[in-house]
Amino acid sequence: MLRFCSLYSGSTGNSLLVQNDDTNILIDAGVSGKKITEALSSLNINIDTISAILVTHEHSDHIKSIGTISKKYNIPVFANKETWNSMENERAKIAEDNQKTFEPYKYFYINSLKIGAFKLPHDAANPCGFCIISDNKKISIATDLGHITPNIMNCLQNSSFVLLESNYDPEVLKCSRYPFSLKTRIDGPNGHLSNYTSGKIVSNLISSGLKSAMLGHLSKENNFPELAYKTVVEELYKNNFNENSIDLTVASRNEPSKMIEVS
Repeated sequence: MLRFCSLYSGSTGNSLLVQNDDTNILIDAGVSGKKITEALSSLNINIDTISAILVTHEHSDHIKSIGTISKKYNIPVFANKETWNSMENERAKIAEDNQKTFEPYKYFYINSLKIGAFKLPHDAANPCGFCIISDNKKISIATDLGHITPNIMNCLQNSSFVLLESNYDPEVLKCSRYPFSLKTRIDGPNGHLSNYTSGKIVSNLISSGLKSAMLGHLSKENNFPELAYKTVVEELYKNNFNENSIDLTVASRNEPSKMIEVS
């Protein structure tokens, strides 16, 4: 059984758990090691059972404690070459044997989990999303991307579950206290996805077998969980679906989500 839990998701820090019957992995460690350990414990998972940490990109809200956790618990870390070169401070804490490199669009395995990385448009060295497959079931994770491309949609197709960025509401962003340059970055082609775009993507994926979706990486300043959910549901209706067409949830920035079982 393939399972997913968002430990923390948002502009203040991100860490995700993916597991099947014999393997636990983390995707990113953008909050303190203590918070990640506590979140895992609340799920009755010992951090010693984590087989690997995958890195999406080098921004601090995704790698804050990667070096510390890897060093303390002897956990391998997987990142692409450009990301390794862009997180030298964390890399220095990680034993050389635990520095693993993957290439986008080439599958690799962590025990029985089959993993594929795909490139995302974001202002980082070589940011990636992930597809994770077990027992012919697929989950996909795509956050920190400024726009959607046909290639990304192709990678997301046939997922039973997706964690998808729903970072901001355009009107809230316009009125926020952020400087104009930061607003331009957020809604630019290498920034983040709006609630509206996320709704369109979820609607598109339902026809390829999507059963559940979690909206993640919400901005603390430019979004609200209720608004993200409502906007995506409105987009579902526009595409002849409704909230009963899919199990739709919103990831919390402060606590673990429910465990999603992919069947």
